[in-house]
Amino acid sequence: MAVPEYTIADFIHRESWWKNRGLLVLNIYLILPLLSSVLNGLDSSILNGLQILPGWQEYFHNPQGKTLGLINSAHGIGALIGIPISPYVSDLLGRRASMFIGATFGLAGVLTQALCTTVQVFIGARVLIGLGIAFSINAAPLLISELSYPTHRGKFTSLYNSMWYFGSIISSWICLVAYDQAGTSQWSWRVPVFLQAAVPILQMMLIWFIPESPRFLAAKGLESRAARVLAQYHANGTNECDHHLVAFEMAQIRHALNLEREIACSPSYLTCFATPGNRRRMFIIISIAVSSQWSGNGLVSAYINMVLDGIGITTTQTKAEINGGLQIFNLASALLGTMLVDKLGRRKLFLISNIGMLIVFSMWTTTTALFNETRSTVAVKATVPLIFMFFFFYDFAYTPIIVSYTLEILPYNIRARGLAIMNFTAYLSNTFNVFVNPWALDAIGWKYYLVYCGWLVLELVFVMVFVIETKGRTLEETAALFDGVKPPRNTTERRDSTTFTRIPQYGPRPPRLEKDIPDNYFEHESSSIRSSALRSHSYIELQERSRVQQGGGFGSPSHLETQSEESVVTFVK
Repeated sequence: MAVPEYTIADFIHRESWWKNRGLLVLNIYLILPLLSSVLNGLDSSILNGLQILPGWQEYFHNPQGKTLGLINSAHGIGALIGIPISPYVSDLLGRRASMFIGATFGLAGVLTQALCTTVQVFIGARVLIGLGIAFSINAAPLLISELSYPTHRGKFTSLYNSMWYFGSIISSWICLVAYDQAGTSQWSWRVPVFLQAAVPILQMMLIWFIPESPRFLAAKGLESRAARVLAQYHANGTNECDHHLVAFEMAQIRHALNLEREIACSPSYLTCFATPGNRRRMFIIISIAVSSQWSGNGLVSAYINMVLDGIGITTTQTKAEINGGLQIFNLASALLGTMLVDKLGRRKLFLISNIGMLIVFSMWTTTTALFNETRSTVAVKATVPLIFMFFFFYDFAYTPIIVSYTLEILPYNIRARGLAIMNFTAYLSNTFNVFVNPWALDAIGWKYYLVYCGWLVLELVFVMVFVIETKGRTLEETAALFDGVKPPRNTTERRDSTTFTRIPQYGPRPPRLEKDIPDNYFEHESSSIRSSALRSHSYIELQERSRVQQGGGFGSPSHLETQSEESVVTFVK
């Protein structure tokens, strides 16, 4: 008799999520970590708006060149200091504690920035905010991915990336309103900075009211607490039939932790470069991270004031309106790319993005040169739409899929470290970029755009040669493209961001999870399974199937699906 196979889809809630009280409360809770991305976008974009305001320019004596570059790069410097440390804090103290620490640093930096009287203190405050952001952007996506409902996980993680532009929209329009109300007063820039404090204050006050990551709790030996969190929010607390899902998820968590213990003997970042396949992965990841910052987007992201000055747009109101409209357009473009990623594929998105950016940026360079040489008003009218078109192609691929593509091509044992390398490279590239841009624009003007045109040509060649398609492939099949490892047969494919796992099943549902079960309940379950069988005609066996062959090491990549730690729940009659 063939063994029936089930997927996680057999255990999920079928009705609308808002009709399930547990899911409704959980999704409301997850708004709080989503605010970390809003704060990152708000703070990363605030200087763009402040540079447009005459009050800020006058108060700090119109910073130019290297001073302006240091102001813009200070946030990245703080983030670079915190990024290598933040994963250890998240694993040692928990996701919530790490978010609290990040919010504390962020609040201290925001208040210092809002009350500063010199440009040196302003720069120091920016570094402090960047340090807090480093902790927040590490812990928040971890908490979202580990706490969210299985079928909601992909949507929430994608939403997290897109919320950066929501913060950017708030930043640009707050600066416009402040200018309308306060004119050239110093309060025209202090009020927008003060408003940044709202997010860290909310997170500091409310973070302890949301549940901790079940994966973190299980890693600390608190498996009963982890199971109760899953039962309360994934199984609606009292719905007995949904405990199939709780047992399934607990088995996934335990299996992932066992794998991590096996690979703990090689914790070095050098592991990411130890094999030819890993070196190829790192080359692609680092190159994409650099491209995400050096495609010309940094000119407008940090220096829209100088760019608009360069084409003859000098009115503060007009600059603020263009900046605000651009941020709304960016959010819409990023969401469009997110919706098409599974239809068009990753490689095709990158190709469309890079070809479009190269063509549009070349036209942008031409119109800027024409204005500088001839003062043509036609060139001015053409440049603003070209800026919007350029960001459409940039946001179409690099905003929605840079993180997801990184995770897809990394095997399990280096995924976390590889993602940290990508984030560090992106911030390092951005810090260097924003420091050089104002100096170069002052020195050679529009000719500096030609450097980006050349770089975009190199990016397109890189995408055509090195970026592979991962659409519809499992991690085994993707790994085979890098390592030459033959993937196992009967592998499943991702369908609409849902992870499918094969589960042989016999017999009835598992028992309910009681509130007083010991913390080693799931560890104890396997050893006591025989005695359970004596009391019942059936029993549950939590059976973990590691990919590690005896004496085989970790030569082949993990077979786990993205955002899933694979294991098997077997019901034996």
